[in-house]
Amino acid sequence: MANTEARVPTRVALAYGTGQLGAQIFRDTPAVLLPLFMTTMLGVPPWLAGFVVLVPKLWLIVCDPLMGSWSDRVKPHKGRTPFLLAGAVLTSLAFVALFWHTGYSSSAMAALVTCALFFVGSTAFSMFSVPYLAVGSEISSDPHQRTRVMMYRLNFMTLGVVVGVGAAQPVMEAFGGGAAGWRAMGLSFGLLCIGTMLVTALGLKGVALIESESTPGNIFSQLKQASENRPFRTLLATHFIQSVGQACSYTVIAFVYLYAVQAVWIILPFVLVMSVMAIISQPVWVALSRRYGKERCYVAAMLGWTLVTASWFFVRPADDVVIAGLGTQHLLVLLRAVIIGVFNASFIMLALSMLTDTIAYERTRTGVANEGVFSGIFSAAEKLAFALGPVIAGIVMSVFGFRESTHGVVEQTPHAITGILLLYSLVPVATQLISLALFSRYRLPTAE
Repeated sequence: MANTEARVPTRVALAYGTGQLGAQIFRDTPAVLLPLFMTTMLGVPPWLAGFVVLVPKLWLIVCDPLMGSWSDRVKPHKGRTPFLLAGAVLTSLAFVALFWHTGYSSSAMAALVTCALFFVGSTAFSMFSVPYLAVGSEISSDPHQRTRVMMYRLNFMTLGVVVGVGAAQPVMEAFGGGAAGWRAMGLSFGLLCIGTMLVTALGLKGVALIESESTPGNIFSQLKQASENRPFRTLLATHFIQSVGQACSYTVIAFVYLYAVQAVWIILPFVLVMSVMAIISQPVWVALSRRYGKERCYVAAMLGWTLVTASWFFVRPADDVVIAGLGTQHLLVLLRAVIIGVFNASFIMLALSMLTDTIAYERTRTGVANEGVFSGIFSAAEKLAFALGPVIAGIVMSVFGFRESTHGVVEQTPHAITGILLLYSLVPVATQLISLALFSRYRLPTAE
């Protein structure tokens, strides 16, 4: 029996959302710190570090839709729980392995082994993340309840950003830095991943999901259906272009605070402020989307994020003290955190909610939603974008003269720092504006 009651129980929404904390750590910490780990601990050049991330992500273009199709076929008999359980365990083990060893014989060997480990981890993460995304479209027939459920997911995503981005470097340094610090960070975060992802895997066991009216076809017919769903295609293209720019900025977060702001300690306060604002603002965006429509709120959030992101190009080290040891530039960083917190998580939440709408439209249009395949395609596109981001960032950093090392942070030229700031500001601004133009073509033929 499908879950079609007016309100999804809070315990179910919480169980669903909790897994995003661990999933976000696996998504963000390697995206932010793996390039830094490779360039400062393994001696891997930036351009090669980018390709280390790219290769596993290219595989996911195939893996994610296949994983979605497989889970669609298993769902009528066993649900999506087997995928969530296996994915949670294997993803966490791979995360620990990524940061465990530093004593490679050469930078080429380090790059090869890291690429292989990330390949395995990415495949395991696909096993969890694709069915996990699919559940969001099956948990309720009410589009506004799906937005509410996505709010819980985005709140845990925000907590995941606090840990995976804000706390990763401080935790590594708290354990003494160097190889031992990286290992300790990887182990502690891996335990957090498996704990939270298992909450979702076990908490959703037995929860009734919406069933399709007919059996899913083979993978080729499922892909054909997805290609014929115009609102899905438009949303997919929008999110992909948008994610490429965000991936570029994610890749250089650590570099920005090391070299441009010259205050690594402010990363955690920045992420905490951003996260608090995101959690506070989410219920407001849910209410606004119900009143004014998801599309209008999505555009408003994207525009707000674009404006504040452009301002990062002008960031520089603080040269004064205004209050409590904070300079003007530090305060401006925290002000940006407030604004980004209001807008960033909101347009991500609304994008996921609109994805569930396009899948619901497919259910109405054809009688079979293929939730797993749609989720797999969407997930693959996002992961490809977050693979291209490090490649673009690595090439730009190399062109601007970034110097790699095997013994930690080394001094960079002003020209190299300019390249980092371009990747953190004007590049994502450009992709966001392109994605806005694409989204203007979004139309959902059947409103629920």
